[in-house]
Amino acid sequence: LGVKVLLHSISQVGVTSQKTMRLLPPLGKKATQKVSFMSHTPVFKTLPGQKIARMDLGGAAGTPQEKIFVCSGSQVRGFTKKGKQFLTFEANLTESINAMHVSGADLFVCASYIYNHYCDCKDQDYYLSGDKINDITCLSTENLTHLVPVLACQDRVLRVLQRSELAYDIEVPGPPSVLELYKEQGEEILFGTTDGKIGLVEIGELSAATKWEIDNDKKKGGILCIDNYDIIGDGVNDILVGRDDGTVEVYGFDSSNEPTLRFEHVLSESVTSIQGGCVGKESYDEVLTATYTGWVTGLTTEPQKAEAGPGDEVRMSKETQSKVEALRAELEQLQVKVLQGREQYQQTSQSSTAVSAVPVFSINDKFTLCQDDASYSLTLEVQTAIDNLLLQSDVPIDLLDVDKNSAVVSFSECDSEPNGNFLLATYRCQANTTRIELKVRSIEGQYGTLQAYITPRLQPKTCQVRQYQIKPLSLHQRTHSIDQERPMNRLSLVGQFSFAEIHSWVVFCLPEVPEKTPAGESITFYFHNTFLGTQLEATYCKGEGHFKSDNISTISILSDVLSKEATKKKINLNISYEISDDSVSHTLNMIHPKLEYQLLLARKVQLIDALKELQVHEGNADFLIPEYRNILDESANLLEEYKKQPAHLERLYGMITDLFIDKFKFKGQNVKTKVSSLLEILDNYDLNSLLDFFNEA
Repeated sequence: LGVKVLLHSISQVGVTSQKTMRLLPPLGKKATQKVSFMSHTPVFKTLPGQKIARMDLGGAAGTPQEKIFVCSGSQVRGFTKKGKQFLTFEANLTESINAMHVSGADLFVCASYIYNHYCDCKDQDYYLSGDKINDITCLSTENLTHLVPVLACQDRVLRVLQRSELAYDIEVPGPPSVLELYKEQGEEILFGTTDGKIGLVEIGELSAATKWEIDNDKKKGGILCIDNYDIIGDGVNDILVGRDDGTVEVYGFDSSNEPTLRFEHVLSESVTSIQGGCVGKESYDEVLTATYTGWVTGLTTEPQKAEAGPGDEVRMSKETQSKVEALRAELEQLQVKVLQGREQYQQTSQSSTAVSAVPVFSINDKFTLCQDDASYSLTLEVQTAIDNLLLQSDVPIDLLDVDKNSAVVSFSECDSEPNGNFLLATYRCQANTTRIELKVRSIEGQYGTLQAYITPRLQPKTCQVRQYQIKPLSLHQRTHSIDQERPMNRLSLVGQFSFAEIHSWVVFCLPEVPEKTPAGESITFYFHNTFLGTQLEATYCKGEGHFKSDNISTISILSDVLSKEATKKKINLNISYEISDDSVSHTLNMIHPKLEYQLLLARKVQLIDALKELQVHEGNADFLIPEYRNILDESANLLEEYKKQPAHLERLYGMITDLFIDKFKFKGQNVKTKVSSLLEILDNYDLNSLLDFFNEA
């Protein structure tokens, strides 16, 4: 890749899942390798069934790992490299397998919260995880006495197992989505997270050490696949990364052994699998990728002989020229087939006996909270071009600008009273758009449902609806620990409820809580508010629940929602509070820098038009003071930032108003008549004046 890069599509196989493409071992050094890939519907002539979720290569110890294992539903099947099926194993799990690892006669499978280990298809070990398992890998080295399974779990930890027990866990900076051994026989594991971070951990018998981590400063997509292969040719394995926004990256290592980005390319679809090897031509390595809709693409190190000739025409080698001509011929044949099929459909659709079949299409969607800007990212990817997308919400939410989104948005007037519509927005997509990314920001305390109606460019017209829950404390995110030194408000519940019932209430209130009731008699979760930085601790068991937060409004929302949920079940709750007055000034101090910044930004944006008029009138801006000249110089960036976060200032005003009302609500006082005075103070903002108003009210 350090020479020249040729992007060439090898094949399209149909919609693919994560980690469903592998390169078979080469027959000789630098010989071309065969590619094994599986779409939701496999290429091998097998009976139709559930979609292929994962693929792995295996074989007897000490032999080439060229047997192909795939899982679909609760079944694992094995194929030879020629496609002959030699194994069908039914794991008898109640849920579908979503992660798998094969090592010799050992098979490791995971389904949501369950881990199972089989040896020669006989049950060996079992483990129930505290949160969803996203991926699994196993270590096998001389230093470790046995195979060590490592689970990537949604609650931001890697769980290291010893047979059926948890040996220890490792905290990672985001929900881990993929694991990969850094070397086949080593103790180091690469991990990637759903929020785009990458890291390397060294696994020991009793503990682990983090070697390095790469943050996602440029806000790229989440990690879907990782491989390591010496593509640069310096004798050190490079790290190959595929992201859900289509980004392909190659990281090399500098003299200090720190990973450095060496190459980047962006595809139009999410990258579900990535491998390094030799595919297209002997002696030339490639980075091979598979995308969501099944395009298998290669990035090669082979130098491309293209020279600029007369009239700036590009001369291609005969080999490349023949490839292009073959592709053009294939494309023309496909176009003819499409036209014939369309004509045949039109003719049969005119018949009185014709029945219109609704076309089935796959949607890959993701609705995640972004820690950096406290917004929700909604990503929708369809296997065919999207015609339009309708968003409907029964709670107030703001739509934020996304640079990557080229769709044209239009808003419809909606009446929130009779229909419960707070948002109706339509996105009209450009031709060949298969992926669309949106951002929304919710208001804590207001909860409901966001619905997306996706209509692809298919005939006859059809639409799929996806629903996403906006939770009461929607801007809270799970964390490993909180600062216990902060002033805390406490909420305690006592009543005749089960552990499962109170857990379901917490799931209803907060994101990132596993739906399955935790094992044991009690549980503690920690959260932080991505918008304000305040925190929450939730500890509960059968008959009792204890919540503490440095933000009174968080306690108020929890109290209201939990009371309503208990009332629905006709359960009486004994609710008690401990309110800290110091927490109010603490929360206001946390809001202060954000509010001050937004007020300054709004003031600068208001000045831009007037300053531009002065500049035009005077012919230049030399006469202005440096502060105003700087505003003019930065005007484009200021306007873009202001446009990207509409209603940001109003949100902060709303949070301070809620804090004011909630403080006195717990004292049994109604201060809504004083809100207008509070807004006057905010319009002439000064932190000390605001603190005095809260104390004197």
